[in-house]
Amino acid sequence: MDNKITEATGRAPGKLILCGEHAVVHGSTALAASIGLYTQVRIQAPSLNYVTGDSNGYLDIDPSQNLAIKLTDLKVCLTWTMPRIEAAFQSLDAFVVDPLCSRPCSTDFLQCIAALINEEAFPEAIIGVAEGVSAILFLYISIIGFKPAKLTVTSDLPLGSGLGSSAAFCVAASSAMLALSGVLHLDACQGTWLSLDESKRDLVNKWAFEGEKIIHGRPSGIDNTVSTFGNLVKFKSGELTHTQHILPIKMLVTNTKVGRNTKALVAGVSERSSRHPKAMSAVFSAVDAISEEMAEIIQVSVSDDISISEQEGKLEELMEMNQGLLQCMGVSHPAIEAVLQTTSRYKLYSKLTGAGGGGCVLTLLPKLLSRKVVEKVKADLESQGFQCFLATVGGEGAQVSFQCQNT
Repeated sequence: MDNKITEATGRAPGKLILCGEHAVVHGSTALAASIGLYTQVRIQAPSLNYVTGDSNGYLDIDPSQNLAIKLTDLKVCLTWTMPRIEAAFQSLDAFVVDPLCSRPCSTDFLQCIAALINEEAFPEAIIGVAEGVSAILFLYISIIGFKPAKLTVTSDLPLGSGLGSSAAFCVAASSAMLALSGVLHLDACQGTWLSLDESKRDLVNKWAFEGEKIIHGRPSGIDNTVSTFGNLVKFKSGELTHTQHILPIKMLVTNTKVGRNTKALVAGVSERSSRHPKAMSAVFSAVDAISEEMAEIIQVSVSDDISISEQEGKLEELMEMNQGLLQCMGVSHPAIEAVLQTTSRYKLYSKLTGAGGGGCVLTLLPKLLSRKVVEKVKADLESQGFQCFLATVGGEGAQVSFQCQNT
């Protein structure tokens, strides 16, 4: 008897920018890392005979069954009947399901998805989630086809805070769908988290990037790459370099809950650079040097507490310098400064991560720091209305688990 995958779950981490935000736009090096906060997408489907290239779905399943998407954390559940979905795509010519070949979402395809999305009443407060649902519909239909299933999404990541929540969503979804399709050729115990080899990660990453394009228009590809491959990614002038994370790092991530306009902040830095080209060139050069040094420190192999503390001390200084330069760029915010002042009272070092102007702040937690102090810092920040997360930096990227049924 053959084993058919009837349930697959993809898990993908968020990301943070350790160093180099904004300056990377002007040619400096930036360093990003996966973070131990995850999004999971679980797909439960009937036992199917999956046929690549079959645009009409399968014949042995009742076509009246539904495709349901449950966004657990947002308390949103969307359902479409399979005949309704198929009807929405009738106008497409030569539509082929092919999980091995990632491709952009065409305008016609997106219009078909929009017809389905427009039938749903999204709560006004989360209207932006429509783009995420559009992305998951595109990925599901392109990879799986017109087949009933229940998709359940859960996440540790706050939305719109600069921690790569949309990329983790697309990576987790792509991982689960590709696992369900059978193209990942999974060979391990059921129910355990499985890491993917390089070629499988590459396929996941390509599909996730297409989902990100639906959500963001013209993403850099950094977020989905970090989420897929994990560990560290160094990027400069459009080139990404994967590096291994060795030094153990734990961060307190503080969400200021202040929304920000990334495009406006990026434009503001560019305008300041135009007004003060020599001064800002020096700022960007300094950031580049900080990023390169930070990458070297993180990749040093140390095991004893004294050596780890020495490396952590260097990281703290680099974070402090980087934050000062970000303030020079004009991308801080009163809420960010409040977090910095609070953590400094505990002799901890912090910096903003991402676009700034709100969003999240990183605070390095030394290995020898007592849990009691950590809890005090968290309580202090939360009393000011901020949201705090403890997370490890670096580590695994996309993973999958699955359940099978004998057929």
